Amino acid sequence: MTAVQMASLTRVRIDETASRAAQLKDAILQQANRVVRAGPADPYRALQDDSGLRSLLEAAVTVQPETNTILYAVIVDNQGIAVAHSTPSLEGRAVDPLEDLMRLKDGSAIDQVRAVLEERRFELQEQILAGDKPFGTIRIGIATLLVRSEIMKALTSFMYTAAAALVISTFVAMLLAQWMLRPIHVIQSGLTRLGRGELDVRLDLPGEEFADLGSSFEAVSAQLAAVRTKALPAASTATEFESVVENLEDAVALFSPEGELIFSNASMRALLPLSEASGKPTLSQIDADHPMRQLVERALAGRKSAGPVSLPLGSPAEPDQEPPEYLLLCHAIEDSRGKFIGAMIVARNLGYLSDLHSTLNYSRKLAALGRLMAGVAHEVKNPLNAMTIHLELLKQKVGAMREPITVPAGPSGGSRTLDLTKHVNVISDEIKRLDQVVVGFLKFARPDELKLQPVHLASVVSEVTSMTAPEAERHAVAIKVECPPSVPEVNADPGMLQQALLNLTINACHAMPNGGTLRLICRPASRRRVEIIIEDTGVGIPPEHMSRIFDLYFTTKEKGSGIGLSMVFRIVQLHDGDIEVHSTPGHGTKFRLLFPQA
Repeated sequence: MTAVQMASLTRVRIDETASRAAQLKDAILQQANRVVRAGPADPYRALQDDSGLRSLLEAAVTVQPETNTILYAVIVDNQGIAVAHSTPSLEGRAVDPLEDLMRLKDGSAIDQVRAVLEERRFELQEQILAGDKPFGTIRIGIATLLVRSEIMKALTSFMYTAAAALVISTFVAMLLAQWMLRPIHVIQSGLTRLGRGELDVRLDLPGEEFADLGSSFEAVSAQLAAVRTKALPAASTATEFESVVENLEDAVALFSPEGELIFSNASMRALLPLSEASGKPTLSQIDADHPMRQLVERALAGRKSAGPVSLPLGSPAEPDQEPPEYLLLCHAIEDSRGKFIGAMIVARNLGYLSDLHSTLNYSRKLAALGRLMAGVAHEVKNPLNAMTIHLELLKQKVGAMREPITVPAGPSGGSRTLDLTKHVNVISDEIKRLDQVVVGFLKFARPDELKLQPVHLASVVSEVTSMTAPEAERHAVAIKVECPPSVPEVNADPGMLQQALLNLTINACHAMPNGGTLRLICRPASRRRVEIIIEDTGVGIPPEHMSRIFDLYFTTKEKGSGIGLSMVFRIVQLHDGDIEVHSTPGHGTKFRLLFPQA
């Protein structure tokens, strides 16, 4: 479509140019014939001096120069020497001939477009006769540069229009696709739930167009539920168990009174030496001396529970370790009418229980160690404060000394002046640094008591942006906030939440030393939570540092303390929230904080 439009527009503009050149040529020819027929002694001189002819030649190149495609208008003699020229300074010089304009006008569209794109020049010629003999030639020079500019401008406008139409049509197509595909996804989800054994599945289909489809699906689901209710109790039990215990940590299996395996979850399939290659798995496929087979056979024979039995099963986690110990218990299963329908065996990994006890004991020890370290840090802080006070007194006394202190230079004799102020400043700086480390450790190890209450995020974000504004202005950072008043309140401590957001916004400003954009977004999230996004366009975080950014005292800043992000992580944990980080080096970082709604 673009090529056709370009060829059509080129032909129209060339026809217009040829027509304008032909009109000018006819006017010059008429005036030249009038001068020559008057029979002057020197006809060439007469052509040069004729005011009417001179006006026509000059007007050819001065009328509307911004849209004029005529380069020149000239009358040459039979030797090609300019007699009268639209540029008088070129009269008396030879004028080189150009390509014929009429041949281009009658040529193909491809030749016309190529000539315009190559910016070639053409001429329109007409002979002047004195009687029957050629007296001279009128030549009108034509340039295609302006034609090319006009065509390219029109094509650019067309391309912009086409691009806008393409974007709009793509967006509309995506919306329609989402609208059309959503019912399919809902139906697929419903079929998956039916396949898992769920009963009375209902579809939440949008719009009235799919209401009949939803009603039909619900009717089919209700019929399946009725059929399953009337089916054999053992089959019903297996279906219900499948959706409940498939992901349990305990290994569970259900056997029919005949010893056939009705159901087993993933944990049990890893323990039972059964194969489904030859029909329905049964107890007979297990070795006769296997403890699990003996326990199930005892329960089936006596129709009562058997166990518990503790023994090692399965494969060890490491080659040099012993197999994990399991606690086996087999239950006799009866239906609501007291009819025996099978036996269910449960195997519990006792190793998990011991690991859990070890973890709890380790957590208690860590908590006690944290309290101890917090106490030690607090006790260290008191001497630091005393040292700071006395060091300031010492600094004042050193500053008040009028005579410098000299000390022996060494075994060779002599003396040197001792700069006490320098040493005092070094000690002061190190004490301040140690005090900052202790304060940061105390904040992290023993945070303030949480005062949870409903918090309106818009007000907290407003305060944070106000406190961040000076730092953002210093780094030429633009702050954009998207936190409407309609965002649900969160259950949080206002002071701690403000501190966490302030740490993240200040870090974001530091990550944009050459300026950028800082965005703060608040909006509802799934599972009755609210998400807060702090996104910058800064230098980003290297991939090798991503796993350590929340570690205490880890920092890549020259004068950083390594406490800020650790405090953010701790505050989010205390609020039962989540924090996610996405970063691309050179493009920016996005922190996503999730807090429960009030």
